[in-house]
Amino acid sequence: MRKICVITGGGSGMGFAAAKIMGKNYYIIICGRNTEKLEAAVKELKAEGIQAEAYSCDVSDLASAEKLATYSKAKGTVAAVIHAAGMSPHMGDAKTIMEVNALGTIYINNAFYKVMEEGGCLIDVSSMSAYLTPKMVMPVGIYKYSRNDPEKFMRKMMRRIRFYPEKYQSGIAYGISKNFVIWYAKQDAARFGEIGARVLSVSPGNFDTPMGEIEKEEASAYVKYCAVKRVGKVEEIAGLFAYCVSESAGYLTGVDILCDGGLVASGLNVLQKKVV
Repeated sequence: MRKICVITGGGSGMGFAAAKIMGKNYYIIICGRNTEKLEAAVKELKAEGIQAEAYSCDVSDLASAEKLATYSKAKGTVAAVIHAAGMSPHMGDAKTIMEVNALGTIYINNAFYKVMEEGGCLIDVSSMSAYLTPKMVMPVGIYKYSRNDPEKFMRKMMRRIRFYPEKYQSGIAYGISKNFVIWYAKQDAARFGEIGARVLSVSPGNFDTPMGEIEKEEASAYVKYCAVKRVGKVEEIAGLFAYCVSESAGYLTGVDILCDGGLVASGLNVLQKKVV
């Protein structure tokens, strides 16, 4: 059977760049909520000789995530999942950000755990914001509820976020949700290992993407702290995704890979003061 690579948020940016690279060896299913954008992306992929199709999916909806997983299994061997769908602080309110970034990760991981084949790999995409947001903000003690009761997890998370002034809530929700993604991927490593599969997270810094364009002013202020004095190219992060799911990285699981041009390493203390 053909090998399937599912990419959430695959209609643009990092997800679309990953589809171009992964499409050399996999049948690609890109998914998201904007059907028109997905279809345009598939058209471009097919023009490059890549076998691909679009599938409409809202990762923050459990039934939608499970339908995506079931559909993907019916198309072939689910060998790779790149969960790149997410929302930045400029794209929604705190609750929506938590639903897409945190609940979306829970639902995608749980759904694909049921269908992923031995040797497969799932990547949860986090963000360098997980490192830049001060640790004192992170309600790590609440994360455990995500394993058995996602609804209770969300209620507790939102109560904590609402402690902060409203103007900061979206940014704090983003940092917390991405920190949670790292935690959840690490927690899931043992479970996926039982079926002979791997799961890890990747935390990108500032990249040249449509989402990055929205945050261009903030990103340009951060570049001066980077060891590599520029924003990242989508091909660079897509290449990292491709390596992580490959057999060459078959011993890599349960970790987060920070790909930020050395931003966190070069200026963490200064940057933390700017985040909240």
